[in-house]
Amino acid sequence: QVQLVESGGGLVQAGGSLRLSCAASGYIFRFIPMGWYRQAPGKQRELVATITSGGRSNYTDPVKGRFTISRDNARNTVYLQMNSLKPEDTAVYYCNRGTPSGPWEYWGQGTQVTVSS
Repeated sequence: QVQLVESGGGLVQAGGSLRLSCAASGYIFRFIPMGWYRQAPGKQRELVATITSGGRSNYTDPVKGRFTISRDNARNTVYLQMNSLKPEDTAVYYCNRGTPSGPWEYWGQGTQVTVSS
């Protein structure tokens, strides 16, 4: 079955950077568009970035120009490079399928990102 393991989160000051990783298994990774999602305290989970199987990326407005999603199909891994972090980026970050049909029901444990002002 699908397994998703996120890592790379931490505590960083505003303006800093982090690189998140998500190791995937249980399906043919290279064929599946992937996405990064986040859930801030008291808020619904939201999509922040997607990447197609061919490497084409899209971003939501709050992160556009600051975050970069990438993937390594040989390692079954998707990344999120986050620069110029803001306190409002504080959330638990998850990876999952990034298709119009939405994410899988299964979610990994996520990785906590905390940005201090």
